Amino acid sequence: MPEEKIAEIAANADMIVDGYAFTKKENGISVLNLFNPNRAILISEDGKMLESNMDEIEQTIVQKIWAKDKEFMEA
Repeated sequence: MPEEKIAEIAANADMIVDGYAFTKKENGISVLNLFNPNRAILISEDGKMLESNMDEIEQTIVQKIWAKDKEFMEA
């Protein structure tokens, strides 16, 4: 993914935590690993994994971040 696209995603993210850009979408919360932009996950608002190409460990990390920090997500 081009650096310009990564920068655009980061700039438009509702929250960035530990290198993960969280962006609210109509169908859930899209999360992109900014350090490895080929890794992404779509989670529900309650943190359940809907789609992902991350391994299970990284999915768990993102879900824990979401559970801990979702209150800080911009409205």
